[in-house]
Amino acid sequence: MRTEYKIFGVVAAFLIVAMGVYWWWSDLYLGNVEYVGVLALGLSFLLTAMIGGYFWFVARRIDLRPEDRDEGEMADGAGEVGFFSPGSYWPFGLALSALATGVGLVYLQWWLIAAGIIAILLTTGGLLFEYYTGARRAH
Repeated sequence: MRTEYKIFGVVAAFLIVAMGVYWWWSDLYLGNVEYVGVLALGLSFLLTAMIGGYFWFVARRIDLRPEDRDEGEMADGAGEVGFFSPGSYWPFGLALSALATGVGLVYLQWWLIAAGIIAILLTTGGLLFEYYTGARRAH
């Protein structure tokens, strides 16, 4: 995690510097500040800083991983990594629900927005609890 938070920290620093340069440059050459670009760079900075802060927060609480140590070897990372889902149809249903909500927002159809939000809640619940119910439930 230490490598990741350093990478995100460098990207966040670049974005804040780029935002300042963009602000100054647009004011100098256009005569007024181009706020959309400044806002986009500022929000990008906030996003990368938030992710980098999360990685920094987690890195302080876990032991060093093999890829974070200078003397780490490939064999140190061998073994079971974790559990990975074999496959699920819930993400497809979640995408269709988000699509219905988005189409409802585009055309301002309140009934479609409401149906989409309800479908998003149901499919999110299905995705969250798919290993606690049905055939995949642990015995």
